[in-house]
Amino acid sequence: MAKQNSKAVDWITDRALRVLIASLMLRPYPVRVARLGRITARMIGPLAGYTRRAEENLAMIYPEMTAGERENLAERVVENFGRSFMEFQCYREFTAHAAALPPTGHGLMHLEKAAAEKKPVIFAGAHFGNPEAPRHALTAMGYRIGSLYRPMSNPYFNELYVGALESLGAPCFMQGRQGTMGFVRHLMGGGMAALYFDVAAGGTRLPFLGHPAKTALSLAEIALRVDALVIPYFGIRQPDGLSFKIEVEAPIAHSTPHEMMLALNARLEAQIARHPEQWFWVHRRWKGGVQA
Repeated sequence: MAKQNSKAVDWITDRALRVLIASLMLRPYPVRVARLGRITARMIGPLAGYTRRAEENLAMIYPEMTAGERENLAERVVENFGRSFMEFQCYREFTAHAAALPPTGHGLMHLEKAAAEKKPVIFAGAHFGNPEAPRHALTAMGYRIGSLYRPMSNPYFNELYVGALESLGAPCFMQGRQGTMGFVRHLMGGGMAALYFDVAAGGTRLPFLGHPAKTALSLAEIALRVDALVIPYFGIRQPDGLSFKIEVEAPIAHSTPHEMMLALNARLEAQIARHPEQWFWVHRRWKGGVQA
């Protein structure tokens, strides 16, 4: 019965979200993005528990913050989350905004060389700014970048998410044995693909923002297995709320899986230090860990 009720709630949530998105699609792109951001910050986030979870995570990482500062920052986090979701659904306009300024960073020269040599590339992405902005911007430059994704718990909501991922025409692989095998084959053929590294997964706990967090080693293990270049990239939302600075960072040196993932955590920590409101604090990143 509990499972049936959960499925019913998922269905109702999905249908309500689809109606909301359909109504916003009648508006100009900037209005759509801003409106869903505000609605998520003021209604969806508090009701769904996202705002509370963000505040709890912020209190753990930044105990020196006042309650008011945490509330303000959590609201900005949830607004960015809402903006990002609407952008996923408007992929044509989103791509135009993501590609408006050319990507920058030391990783670009390595990427160009890898493409010329047909060397596999894993883009290490994070739930920061808009996590898909770098893939859209680099696609506009001519790169074909697939992805390995984790399905969302709401199966109906997941349809929207996967549709957005597949909008660029590159292969997308769902996490799991079959998906991972397809992901590896794609890389072994000289392909490029993105994988998020900042979710709670795997059995290894590595420090992240000063606390142990479950960290999957699979990204580094696959990179070592297929001799893939590992390039961290970030889509940093700009003050206008619509455009992005795309940073393609220098590759992570091959070493051990532990050391490589620690290096990736450090790259993300540096971005969070500069733009704390742009990381998705709504995730249960430290679940099951020591949070003292």
